[in-house]
Amino acid sequence: MPDLISLDRLTAAAARIADHVVHTPTVPSPGLSDHLGVPVTCKLELLQRTGSFKPRGAVNKLLTLSAAEQETGVVGVSGGNHGVALADAAATLRVAATIVMPESAPRRSVAAAEARGADVRLTPDMAGAFALLDELVAAGRTLVHPFDDPEVIAGQGTVGLELAADAPDLTDVLVSIGGGGLIAGVATALRALVPGVRVWGVETEGADAMTRALAAGAPVPVELTSIVSTLSAPYVSELTLAHVRALVEDVIVVPDVDAVRGCLTFAEEAKIWPEPAAGCLLPAARQVLDRVGPGARLGLVVCGGNATTEDVAGWVQRFGATALPPRVPAVGSA
Repeated sequence: MPDLISLDRLTAAAARIADHVVHTPTVPSPGLSDHLGVPVTCKLELLQRTGSFKPRGAVNKLLTLSAAEQETGVVGVSGGNHGVALADAAATLRVAATIVMPESAPRRSVAAAEARGADVRLTPDMAGAFALLDELVAAGRTLVHPFDDPEVIAGQGTVGLELAADAPDLTDVLVSIGGGGLIAGVATALRALVPGVRVWGVETEGADAMTRALAAGAPVPVELTSIVSTLSAPYVSELTLAHVRALVEDVIVVPDVDAVRGCLTFAEEAKIWPEPAAGCLLPAARQVLDRVGPGARLGLVVCGGNATTEDVAGWVQRFGATALPPRVPAVGSA
């Protein structure tokens, strides 16, 4: 079993990246609190550089590379957000970057990575993207993996450090899972700093690599069918799986349509515009509350907001989606 990331490694990452990332707001949401019937706090990582939490891990990894490794250039694979974050961090630190993305990646993400000077390579699917990644690493480029890297996980874990400092009374925190780097880092921080907190993972159907790995006892390849490209890792790693086994209460899987409905509910009730990778938290939160009962104080890591109005309108039309109904009568109502 791989060694888990230490809290010291997270605090070192926080100091290292402080001048390069935003300490994003942690705010109570009256609208979502009324909607779910319990206090809800949102960690707004969609306000991070490039619109998601991903710059934290990318910057931390680049700042730990040797001069020789930086000189050879870096390569990463991404369904969207990691690629844009790596391109942005590499441009800031003057490191050449190649980003491999599947053709399903949002056009906005491809354009954003290219605008920051990255060499973007497109493949038919995510499995092909990871195969090309291996070729480019073998050719000498330095890998910045989206989740299977201790320094990337440590960078993502700074989200948890900030959340623990800004909202130390939470009982249950929900975190989306793609390859598992974010939840591994956040769970490391929260379980060390917030006594008794429960951390819950959330995936979408057809992008449920962590759930399948837990069932199989090891990472397994997953055929990706979810619309949520930013959660669509074709597998998790032994490292991220080990963190989820040790630190996470459970992983909840929701259908794509509910992730889209969650986006609409965030917009209507919390007045924020997340992507479905964060929208999936709200239907999962309802399941968590059914399990833990009254007295919960929820934290939602709103991991990204890189969805366009065109994206959301297309999903709404495809699924006939509407916002989620309130779980209970609004607080204070008759």
